[in-house]
Amino acid sequence: MPLRRLVKLISSAAAAALVLAGCSGGGGALPVVVGEAKRGGSATVAEVNALSSFNPFSTDGNTDINSKVWYATHSGFYYVDDSAKVVRNEKFGRYEKISDQPLKVRYTVNEGVKWSDGEAVDAGDLVLAWAAGSGYFDDADPVAGTGRRYFSAASDTSGLATTVFPEIGGDGRSITLEYGSPYADWEVAFDVGLPAHVVAAKGGLNDEDDLIELLRDSPRGDAEQPVLNADLQVVSSFWNSGFDAKTLPGDPAIYLSNGPYIVRDIIPEASVTLVRNKDYVWGPEPYLDEITIQFTGAVTAAVDALKSGRADIISPQPSAGSEDLFNGLEGQGIAVQRYSQSGYDHLDLNFSGVFADGKIREAFLKTVPRQDIVEEIVGDQMPDAKPLDSHVFLPSHPKYTETVKGNGSTDYAEVDIDGAASLLDGATPTVRILYNRDNPNRVQAFELIRDSAALAGFRVIDAGQGNADWAKALGGGSYDAAILGWISTGVGVGRVPQIFRTGAGSNFNGYSDADADKVMQQLSNTTDLAKQDELMAEIDKRVWESDYGLPLYQTTGTTAVAGRVTGVKASGGPLGVWWNVWEWRLN
Repeated sequence: MPLRRLVKLISSAAAAALVLAGCSGGGGALPVVVGEAKRGGSATVAEVNALSSFNPFSTDGNTDINSKVWYATHSGFYYVDDSAKVVRNEKFGRYEKISDQPLKVRYTVNEGVKWSDGEAVDAGDLVLAWAAGSGYFDDADPVAGTGRRYFSAASDTSGLATTVFPEIGGDGRSITLEYGSPYADWEVAFDVGLPAHVVAAKGGLNDEDDLIELLRDSPRGDAEQPVLNADLQVVSSFWNSGFDAKTLPGDPAIYLSNGPYIVRDIIPEASVTLVRNKDYVWGPEPYLDEITIQFTGAVTAAVDALKSGRADIISPQPSAGSEDLFNGLEGQGIAVQRYSQSGYDHLDLNFSGVFADGKIREAFLKTVPRQDIVEEIVGDQMPDAKPLDSHVFLPSHPKYTETVKGNGSTDYAEVDIDGAASLLDGATPTVRILYNRDNPNRVQAFELIRDSAALAGFRVIDAGQGNADWAKALGGGSYDAAILGWISTGVGVGRVPQIFRTGAGSNFNGYSDADADKVMQQLSNTTDLAKQDELMAEIDKRVWESDYGLPLYQTTGTTAVAGRVTGVKASGGPLGVWWNVWEWRLN
């Protein structure tokens, strides 16, 4: 998967970073026996959220469900397994470091790899992925508010930044990147993204060669002398939003595949149907002929679908009390897996509007009932569950305990209504909170925060939106605070600058700290794991001191699989059970 990133967790809450966390299961073609394993047949997966884009690399499209659909329909140089190990896919291509000083890496796609319209996956696709993920052409100054970001990439672009345009190989299937500085996450920094020939055509160009020429001839962005590149803006605008869709696009070019499955049908807000890509031979061959993704929303609906046979695989975001729904399932031949995710839910405050005043931010955070939120949402799912006290570490990380002792989190260990009221000094600020209204856990967190804040004098407005729309509102001016989640692949450190660096693609609340930016640059440039921990601890402390917001709790996962399906393995990363979709098969 390209441009590893954090994923926005829309359910509850793809580079070493973060993502913002059907129909009857028994239909389909009869399976055929291949050796000892069956191939063919169909299965249905219940997911919480609805598809909104075929581009999970943009800031708007970077959600868990968009990433899962993309992953099932695309292939690349590597994938991350359920133990956070990077597995190279040499059937697709190869990448190799050819120089340390400067850092140079060559990426080569194997001959015969193609998109589902028959066009080859080639150097043009690699150049476009680099252009979108490197920030090379941007001339934006986030602090001054001048210039522009052309490609609205969700991932942090500072690590992939290069000093020169990529060198295109004579085979037409390879490029060599020269990094501007050493990069800790170079092994998971880059992969194939969207089809360049489609972006070229939709961006008003004649063909992919014209796109490569445009990118080669466009100067590197200069924040001190920003100049509009109109042709590049047309191309990047399509990359940013042209792949967004809630229904099946009339033009198949918008949802091309180069992976094990192809999208065949979409019922808006209800389901997506995937069918096996019969041409796919450049990666693990899938067993199932068809997979239906059914959007069920609440945990109860997912469990009901599983019990009734309308779903074979469910992985809903559990909440306090929902564990009882899974009781007895194993006695019905259903396999249940419980695990901690590499993600967390959090409350972020915008550094503008009502929260431009640090005193108001501090007052609001004093009212947030984190322990109540943990008890109501996490409950008994995690023994002795407590509020999360770090913005960069999870409790399982060796550095977590030491870091939270001195990062400032103790200031918000308990609700302090009197302290908040004193800071407000009679003022009654209005705060609009954005969240996913279709996520029961987010609804519960919002209501607890709203009711507690009111005790200090805040007037909290419900600015929540539906699960296919709310993520697009992030970074806009329609709210003052947001309840959301991040989930990480668990590989690398790029997730930190992706969120907290000034002007970063997933920095939605306008946080900016020049000193923290310097530390994040050091973080990206060091491969010393102990040093990385020290730098992340320093960043964590600076974020807490700014009254950025509050981490709430580490998210948990529960997966249940019907007895007719095997090969499903839960992962705590953003892809959940999807990381090995090709291994799913019927018994």
